[in-house]
Amino acid sequence: MPIRIEFYDTTLRDGAQSEGVAFSLNDKLIATRKLDELGIDYIEGGYPASNEKDKSYFESVASKPPRRAQICAFGMTRRKGVDVESDAGLAQLLASSAPILTIVGKASQYQAESALCVDPAENLAMIRETIAKAVEVGKRVFFDAEHYFDGWKENEEYALATLRAAVEGGAEAIVLCDTNGGALPEEIERGSKAAFEELSSLARGIAPTLGIHAHNDCGLAIANTLAAIRSGATLVQGTMNGLGERCGNADLIVVAAILALKSGGKYDVLRPESIERLTEASRFFYELTNVNPNAHQPFVGKSAFVHKGGMHVSGVNRDSATYEHIPPESVGNERRILVSELSGKSNILAWAKKYRLEETGPLDPQMIETILNAVAQKESEGYQYEAAEGSFKLLVSKLKGEFQPSFRRLNYQTSVVVNVVNESLTTNATVATVKLRVGKRGEIRHEVAEGDGPVDALNNALRKALQPIYPELGEVKLVDYKVRVLNSDAATAATTRVIIESKDGDERWSTVGVSENVVEASWIALCDSIEYKLSKALKGRS
Repeated sequence: MPIRIEFYDTTLRDGAQSEGVAFSLNDKLIATRKLDELGIDYIEGGYPASNEKDKSYFESVASKPPRRAQICAFGMTRRKGVDVESDAGLAQLLASSAPILTIVGKASQYQAESALCVDPAENLAMIRETIAKAVEVGKRVFFDAEHYFDGWKENEEYALATLRAAVEGGAEAIVLCDTNGGALPEEIERGSKAAFEELSSLARGIAPTLGIHAHNDCGLAIANTLAAIRSGATLVQGTMNGLGERCGNADLIVVAAILALKSGGKYDVLRPESIERLTEASRFFYELTNVNPNAHQPFVGKSAFVHKGGMHVSGVNRDSATYEHIPPESVGNERRILVSELSGKSNILAWAKKYRLEETGPLDPQMIETILNAVAQKESEGYQYEAAEGSFKLLVSKLKGEFQPSFRRLNYQTSVVVNVVNESLTTNATVATVKLRVGKRGEIRHEVAEGDGPVDALNNALRKALQPIYPELGEVKLVDYKVRVLNSDAATAATTRVIIESKDGDERWSTVGVSENVVEASWIALCDSIEYKLSKALKGRS
């Protein structure tokens, strides 16, 4: 039978300690539902003794608990010199509606003496008595053995004594913490084995569950988590996308994918259908936390299954296993073939298939060579088509002689008027004027529009000129705008690359423009975006 590995998510507590991340109460409730749907076993909602928001979270989630996941509240042992009946922070923790309390205590003699200023015996009493009190009032208790691995290297006997104290208090799970994130996998493996053997020797019937909580300060949180599992850990603490203080925690998304897909069926994690939803879950939490996605995140990153070199693409076209360790769809991701100056014919053929570039006829070898040369030439000017498939499709259409422009620009201009009200206050207005020759009849359209900056004003003027003739443009929205300076050493004369992402009711597409003038680069990308939409619409009409 596969070994069940339980997942304990601490995104809402430890993940919230990431720089720039903050959850509202509603965010935490939405995240709880998502984690429950994913199949997370335990959700750590926060620290009820620290703030009103976390107290409100536990009250709210108690009224509508998750279907499957169990809610945990985080807290600390009693303070030194204060009995469990008199500790105000512990009282708030015990009053929480969470059925499980995760109580953190020092598993390092050095940390106990230096950070808490308590003697070793008092530290053991704090652990034992706090857990015993929680069990007495009907709570299940997990013990987070903080600094366990550092403590185990310093004084093995004392580190194990803290685990014994937790078990004597009634803890049902012991979580070994690499709190500073400085341990190596071989140290994690040895320390975990020592803990596993100690807990097994204490067991009267069923031994406490052994868990792991790894930080990523050496880039080893996932490797250390796997090392602990090899040594007997069956409870994994971590966060979505590896969020967490400093360098973050173990990424549960990646850990789940590894255990489910790379262990030969040895482990059972989450739900059977959850693995195919990992990419969706990862992107959901990037959006919720307003953190830019890591394109190179294993398994679920946008670049995880991207192929650029011609030899790689040729191999993948024949057999995806030549350059992919798993099928991308097994984690809900997708294969992407890039077209650049490094491309070979295989890349062009892959793009032709993906974007249906051969609908009007196959690409012969000469045309493929023409496309490759054009891409290389345009990239030498600063263009990049890897993230601008809309512009690439238009380029191919032009090279094949199929492109019929829906409009031609005659001229445009933008102006920004700044009014100085006083030394600390200015107001400004941006106006754009465009003059276009539109449609087969060559109608001249001359329009003026205002906007929040020159690019917005240009977009508004273009729409104003074109939409009466092409009402389909009413469906198009600009959803992203990126500017990249290509040669910053040229200072204000630097070349800029602008990528604009647009969408309608059916799809998203990106277009690119390059110029020493950022407004001109934006104009080129805007025009490509509109031409791409109109080429789709006109094709649909025919």
